[in-house]
This record gives sequence, C-alpha cells and structure tokens, in this order.
Amino acid sequence: MKTSIHTRQAPAAIGPYSQAVEQHGMVFCSGQVGLDPASGTLVEGGIEFETRRVLQNLGEVLAAAGLDFVDVVKTTIFMIDLADFKIVNRVYAEHFDPPYPARSTVQVAALPRHARIEIDAIALKRD
Repeated sequence: MKTSIHTRQAPAAIGPYSQAVEQHGMVFCSGQVGLDPASGTLVEGGIEFETRRVLQNLGEVLAAAGLDFVDVVKTTIFMIDLADFKIVNRVYAEHFDPPYPARSTVQVAALPRHARIEIDAIALKRD
C-alpha cells in the first residue's frame, strides 16, 4: 500500500505531488529546493545557504517518515551551475556519513522558483 508522507516542517508541495511516498519499506522523497517552509520564499545568500535549506527540508521529510540521512541509499542533485559543485559537496558531506548514498548530479537549465539546487532522495526503512 502506498502512503503519502507530509510535514509542515518542510515546504508544502507546489504541485500535484507528495513530499514523499512510502511503499514496501522504501521512501521516495520528492525534490526539495531551498524554500523556507514558513514564508514559502527561497532563502537568500547563494548556493551554500540554498543547499543547507534543501538538506534541512529533506531531513524534515525523512523525519516525518521516521528516518534520517543514514537511511538514504540514493540521491539526485539538480544544479543550475556545476561551478557550484565544490560548495554543494562540502555542505552535502556535513549531512551524510560513509558509506555515502549512491548519487547522480545533473546540471539543468532551470528549477522551480528560480532555485539554484534541488535534491531528491530514496531511503529504506530498517527492520
């Protein structure tokens, strides 16, 4: 059975999708951008601040599913400018420990709300 995961601690979905969906012990987290959940606006300060907010939002969605970053097995990072890769990697490494999740990173032309970064994740519930 598919279950929708929702928390007010992360930005509400801005379209017809769930913040995350759980099925068969797997949690599929929708992409998060650097929106402040209280104001609904993109955080200011550039790629480092956006990346921190993205990971904070993702952490809140994981927590709503009873999970944490240690449970993440795969992420996908969408970035407007791969020149920001070093900064993103540094902030990302503050949230994940070895063994790191599998990861794909893709440069894209645009993201919702003019964000510079979006990250989605797949996590597994432990028995």
